[in-house]
Amino acid sequence: MEPTPFVIPGATGGSFRIQILNEDTGRGIVTSIVHIPPGGVIPAHCHRAGAEMHYLLEGDLTDGGHALPVGGFTTQAAGVVHGPHESRGGARVLTVQSWQSADGDFDFEPAAEATEATPTGAMQDGRLPEGKLETVDQGAQEEARQQAARPGGKGYA
Repeated sequence: MEPTPFVIPGATGGSFRIQILNEDTGRGIVTSIVHIPPGGVIPAHCHRAGAEMHYLLEGDLTDGGHALPVGGFTTQAAGVVHGPHESRGGARVLTVQSWQSADGDFDFEPAAEATEATPTGAMQDGRLPEGKLETVDQGAQEEARQQAARPGGKGYA
């Protein structure tokens, strides 16, 4: 399957592409490989419908100022502001996330529009960043689950 171009709100630095590996429409979960172009920047943002996970397959990726090594993993809970994601030389990132919000829209909210969210850092070498870790807004996660349980709901069940 060839990667196809797609638009990420506020992203700069070239053409971003995506390969959809698996889409569970019943749960609203998508597994994909995101191709970030050299010089590509995805602005800080959050996802209200569910968690998002990234695994760096190749290239270089900086997530919220933290360099992620090839093979590095990072995850963010629903409603948590993360990023910006940046790549100097380009990157391929395995991503698992809720693709849609409960109303069927692409679940991507730029940080300037996000409220009640907490920044997060990347895990490196299996360790969390040092310092105080903030409590995640569990209400956003529970609300997404409740919406998913409704007839026609999308997101995590």
